[in-house]
Amino acid sequence: MTAARPTGAWYWSALVLTGVIGGLLSGLFGVGGGIVMVPLLISLVRMDQRRAATTSLAAIVPTSIVGSLTYLANGHIDLIAGAIIAAGAVVGALIGSNLLQRIPLFWLRWLFIALLIVVAARMLVVEPERGAALELNWIVVLGYLTLGLTMGIASGLFGIGGGVIAVPALVAVFGVSDLIAKGTSLLVLVPTSIVGTVANLRAGLVDLPAGLVVGAAATVAAVPGVALAVLIPPRLSSILFAVLLILAAGQLTVKALRTKRA
Repeated sequence: MTAARPTGAWYWSALVLTGVIGGLLSGLFGVGGGIVMVPLLISLVRMDQRRAATTSLAAIVPTSIVGSLTYLANGHIDLIAGAIIAAGAVVGALIGSNLLQRIPLFWLRWLFIALLIVVAARMLVVEPERGAALELNWIVVLGYLTLGLTMGIASGLFGIGGGVIAVPALVAVFGVSDLIAKGTSLLVLVPTSIVGTVANLRAGLVDLPAGLVVGAAATVAAVPGVALAVLIPPRLSSILFAVLLILAAGQLTVKALRTKRA
């Protein structure tokens, strides 16, 4: 039996809380915030996986804009790399949004949990370097396009913006500074989240009022999140990120098992 959705003051408070937490972590880790907003929308607001994913993606639009501008002001964005990755991500977002309408909720939930665990394991292994620069050649360009395509599919499918894939990949595969990876990731999330959200709106899958509230709260919280990212050592940042993903995966696993028993 599914729990009733909250109403009144608690409903709106839960949306604001979701946005504040998501925005803070968006600025801190460069991931858009959907990685925690989706589980929070499911647990606090009682949305199903599909509605939570589309609403989270809508909230990421203003959050990623403010977050990327803040990183840009601090000199931690590679605009050329961002443009290349975004080209692949926009196409991927359309593919992901289409898949979202076709994949059963059962499989969607477990795919999301698996993604969280894989990325968390990778972040525990990666040793980020602060100050490393992006070197551009044809192999790297193809790699960026592939990364963008993967990032976009995850964005449209899971409502996470795709930064949870982009940041670890830029750090571990391309040897990018963790701060540049976070800033560039947020920049790519701007067109990716817009394209995915437009597709979801046309399909009638977005809770737009909820998305606007979550997005407004997340946008305000993203700026102090960026400030924390600059202050925290890169290795500690990776560990905290991995712990966050493991906790989110654990919470969703428990809910999934309870739903199955019910």
